[in-house]
Amino acid sequence: MKSVALHNLGCKVNAYEIEVMQQKLQESGYKIVSFDSKADVYIINTCTVTNIADRKSRQMLHRAKHQNPDAVVVAVGCYVQTDEKQVEKDPCIDLAIGNNRKKDVVEILEAFWLERENAKNDGYRCEIIDINHTDEYEEMELKQTGEHTRAYIKIQDGCNQFCSYCIIPYARGRVRSRKPEDVLAEIRGLAQRGYKEVVITGIHLSSYGMDFIKKEEKDATAAGADYLGGGRDLRGIAYERAYLISLIEQIAKVEGIERIRLGSLEPRIITEEFAGRLAAIPKICPHFHLSLQSGCDETLKRMNRHYSTGEYYEKVEILRSAFAHPAITTDVIVGFPQETEEEFAETKTFLEKVRFFEMHIFKYSRRRGTAADRMAGQLTDAQKQERSAQLLEMEKMHSAQYREFYIGKNMEILVEEKKEIGGRFYWIGHTKTYVKGAFLAAEDERIQEQNRLCTGRAISFLTDDILLMDRIS
Repeated sequence: MKSVALHNLGCKVNAYEIEVMQQKLQESGYKIVSFDSKADVYIINTCTVTNIADRKSRQMLHRAKHQNPDAVVVAVGCYVQTDEKQVEKDPCIDLAIGNNRKKDVVEILEAFWLERENAKNDGYRCEIIDINHTDEYEEMELKQTGEHTRAYIKIQDGCNQFCSYCIIPYARGRVRSRKPEDVLAEIRGLAQRGYKEVVITGIHLSSYGMDFIKKEEKDATAAGADYLGGGRDLRGIAYERAYLISLIEQIAKVEGIERIRLGSLEPRIITEEFAGRLAAIPKICPHFHLSLQSGCDETLKRMNRHYSTGEYYEKVEILRSAFAHPAITTDVIVGFPQETEEEFAETKTFLEKVRFFEMHIFKYSRRRGTAADRMAGQLTDAQKQERSAQLLEMEKMHSAQYREFYIGKNMEILVEEKKEIGGRFYWIGHTKTYVKGAFLAAEDERIQEQNRLCTGRAISFLTDDILLMDRIS
């Protein structure tokens, strides 16, 4: 039995895909070991979102070869897609697999073993397996996940947005959407195994269904008919919005699923109709990650983002009208090329106005191959660090204020883990708005609360980010 160690870098989509790869390997008889162990095969699911991500990917590949020089080191994913020449000449990489072939990892490995056995020893050669992008969604199905309560469900791949700082459209290709029936079949299987919460994710989730629209339009044209699509403009995003909300409504009917959480959304998808249909689904978690990146309109234009701060704020207000105290989170990039002190001040003012539950603050990192990398006016690391520190301080304050709202109120958490804090054991989980809550664990260790929905009254802060609950049920 060959042993295999896996390591994931990057986004939630990558995390989903590596779990499917691990599942396939286990089903085929491979023994899964920790990445720190000596293994026959090391698989690194790489990330390429920044130059730093590229470097981390290379470091993990080199670390694997150092741990066992005789092992087969496999690079998969986005770094492979965007730097084929570097991958091909790296002596630490034996096998490289593109994003669209992750589902075939077992078959590729078996063919590699066979070829290695039959080939003469002609020196180092990295074999690169099909890094061409496809127009079809590459179906993968997750049966079980490392998390015991929450499962990430990938429904979409690719991106057509081409933000000026982002390499992902080149790494992931154009938008491909998963068939609703395949999504539902996967979720039903996970629900039968006891999972209560699903997180719907994708590379650009808001584009779900874009390719369905194009196919329907193409089929109608081929048949000599006008594709009216209910009278709406196909060039807009109304149809992607309709496909996504329709799928969510179907997921809500799956027995056993208690919560549906959405991954990152593009602000433009939020309309009163969309938010209203979401709010009508009791299982929806009112926790929305709306990508912002900057609170300055001029900076947004340089980023090639397709909205203004005014439009963004309008979407936030729609969500706050449709839901009671929704958790709205975002990403912000500081130190983007040519960002002046005045533009940064505009961003700060806008963030104060919105008051997010959480903000992920990123210092702009140049990515070779993007338009932003070629822009004049690159800021220094010191400038980026100083601006990042200001926003991190703001984020900490706003986040604490959001959590404080729940003190004295009843909260329901989905219990995820047992953890020792300050010498005592607590069961910890998240509310629908992704606020962490905890209650004291019973002294009887046989009592297990994991994967249960529990209600309690929030009485104080246990830590900076966890609320202590007085258990009710």
